[in-house]
Amino acid sequence: MESKQTQHPDPSALGLFGLAMVTLVASSQKLGLTDGVALVLPWAIFLGSFAQLIAGFYDFKKNNVFGAVAFIGYGLFWLGVAFTWLETTGIMGDEIMQSADMSQLGFAYLGYFIFTLYMTIGALKTNKVLFSIFLLICFLFIFLTLSTFGVAHGFSAFAAGITELLISVLSFYLSASHIFKIQFGKQILPTGSPPIK
Repeated sequence: MESKQTQHPDPSALGLFGLAMVTLVASSQKLGLTDGVALVLPWAIFLGSFAQLIAGFYDFKKNNVFGAVAFIGYGLFWLGVAFTWLETTGIMGDEIMQSADMSQLGFAYLGYFIFTLYMTIGALKTNKVLFSIFLLICFLFIFLTLSTFGVAHGFSAFAAGITELLISVLSFYLSASHIFKIQFGKQILPTGSPPIK
C-alpha cells in the first residue's frame, strides 16, 4: 500500500512574527524608550527563540534548507542573547559577571555577521522584502559588534536600535503577506521578485 507524503504547512509567517516581535521589543530598549532587559527576556526566549526554532524545524520537514537554517540559526541566537542578559541580571551569581569578558560577545556578533552575510547572498534568490530583512540584519550585527567592542558605542547602539525597528516593520509585513496569501489564495501584499532570478 502506497503511503501519501505528509504535507507540512509553510511556517514562515510564524517565524517572521517571532522575529518581528523580538526586534520591536529589543529596539525599544536600545532607542531609550524603555529601560533594562528584564522584560525583554520573555520575548527573546519565546518569540525570538522558540517561534523561530519551531518554524525552522518545519522548514526542514519541507526540505527548505535555507529557511530552516535561517530560522534555527537566529532562534538559537536569541536564546544565547537571553541567557547573556540573564547573566547580567546577576541571577547566576556575581562571580560570573565579574569574570565576564564582553569582547567574547563582540566576537559572537562578528560570527553572526559572517553567517548573515552568506545568508543575505542566498536571500537574493527569494524576494526583495526578505532580502532587505537580511541586509538590515547584516547592518545590525555590524553595529552590535562595534558597540560591544566600544567603537562609537553611543552611535552604534542607537543605530542598532533603528535597524532592529526597521527589521521588525519588514518582518511584520512579510508575515502578514504570508498569512493573507494563504487565507485569500492570492498575493495581496507584494514582496517583489527575487533580486537574482
